Amino acid sequence: MEAIAADGAAEIAAIADASPEILKQSAGTFPRASVSAEFDELLEMDLDGLVIATPSALHAAQAIAALENGLAVFCQKPLGRDATETRRVVDAARAADRLLGVDLSYRFISGAQKVHQLCRSGSLGEIFAVDLVFHNGYGPDKVWFYDPKLSGGGCVIDLGIHLVDLALWNLGCPRIANITSRLFAQGTSIRGRHDVVEDYAAARLDCENGVTINLACSWKLPVGCDAVISANFYGTKGGASFQNVNGSFYDFKAEHFRGTQREVLALPPEKWGGCAAVDWAQRVARDAGFSPEIASVIPVAEALDGIYHNSSHR
Repeated sequence: MEAIAADGAAEIAAIADASPEILKQSAGTFPRASVSAEFDELLEMDLDGLVIATPSALHAAQAIAALENGLAVFCQKPLGRDATETRRVVDAARAADRLLGVDLSYRFISGAQKVHQLCRSGSLGEIFAVDLVFHNGYGPDKVWFYDPKLSGGGCVIDLGIHLVDLALWNLGCPRIANITSRLFAQGTSIRGRHDVVEDYAAARLDCENGVTINLACSWKLPVGCDAVISANFYGTKGGASFQNVNGSFYDFKAEHFRGTQREVLALPPEKWGGCAAVDWAQRVARDAGFSPEIASVIPVAEALDGIYHNSSHR
């Protein structure tokens, strides 16, 4: 909210939250905004767009309701708990001709954008391998994250989604032919279980075009810092890396590799938090309708479905 308000593209006109404490705090920050404890009351107001930041189980239904009421929608990730829910929201946005955005915010970091340019320009040659890592030294502080019915999953859908999105975006969204994976909770395999969420995952995604994507992600892993985050792309002419600095969730650098040589492409600091939401708000202000590019969230959701499905059936 603060990022959107600071940009000036939109006014924070109304806020709904089930928590009285959050409503009180929000009202203090945005005293001109209407406040409510009920989501449905937002749909009855004369709004242009709606930002959804609720437990994952509510995302699809709330987004569809808003879209069908003529509102543009920006939703926290994941848009849905699986590909079916995700596809329904995208279809609703298309039918309503409303702008739909999802907070896959890593695309807006300058280092990630420069790695994207290298991958899509052919500067790396034929990319054949991608290594993705997202380890969190702790875990979410809200109880609903640990309920699979509310969250849709654990560290894969919470953290891995960002890097799977970056990988498919950089590769031109190739079709994934095969997925193998293993999921763990507190060091024990959760194969076949649906009552717990994973806090460690290792997966391999083999694309039809020959690229192999390796993903490792976790909550509460003893990595000696807050986070270890990286996305590395290797091709026949070179490599590129996007990674966090000094264990930070917010500071990233990007590099271009040529053999044993490396070129720094981007360094922190950079204020990128909220950029995805601000971009959406600016487009809503320009009266932008449905954007077909949002459909890229569907293959990401399908990839996550494959990680969960192939682990539970191994």
